[in-house]
Amino acid sequence: MYTHTLHAHFDGKQILLDEPYDLEPNTRLLVTVLPDQLIADERKEWLPLSKKRLAEAYGEEEAEYTIDMIKRKNPDYEGR
Repeated sequence: MYTHTLHAHFDGKQILLDEPYDLEPNTRLLVTVLPDQLIADERKEWLPLSKKRLAEAYGEEEAEYTIDMIKRKNPDYEGR
């Protein structure tokens, strides 16, 4: 049997899978608790690196791209 990573959450009474998955009775599981603070701290550590690498991807002489240069608009884009 292959291993699968399943997203789940605890509702205060039981662990619930976030998406349907067929499990046989007595299937062995490993549960890892991910504290929210750990995730927030890790994200903070990745942001400066992401910003640095993005800045390196575009040179000082990079052209400015404006909205009117778009040939086909994404209908799902909400203008964020």
